Amino acid sequence: MEAISLIQYFVALVVVLGLIGLLAWAGKRFGMAPRISRPGGVRRLSVVDVTTIDAKRRLILVQRDDVQHLLLIGGENDLVVESGIARAEPARIREIAS
Repeated sequence: MEAISLIQYFVALVVVLGLIGLLAWAGKRFGMAPRISRPGGVRRLSVVDVTTIDAKRRLILVQRDDVQHLLLIGGENDLVVESGIARAEPARIREIAS
């Protein structure tokens, strides 16, 4: 009788976890998740690039409006490496990469 009870608990757990996953999927699919953006869909902040330095630290290039900032995060403290970088034009980026 204990084996049947254990199986019932396991099946109930799987059903509950499945329902939670289904609700999370439905919320995301039908737009119930909170949106963090300005009215009109204009986003002012974005992550341009991320590079891993080591296991704890990463360099992140973020863009706010038309200005980019290079951040070093992780480790004991976070650091702004360079601020106020002008956004490069796509043709200039291809020229640098070649």
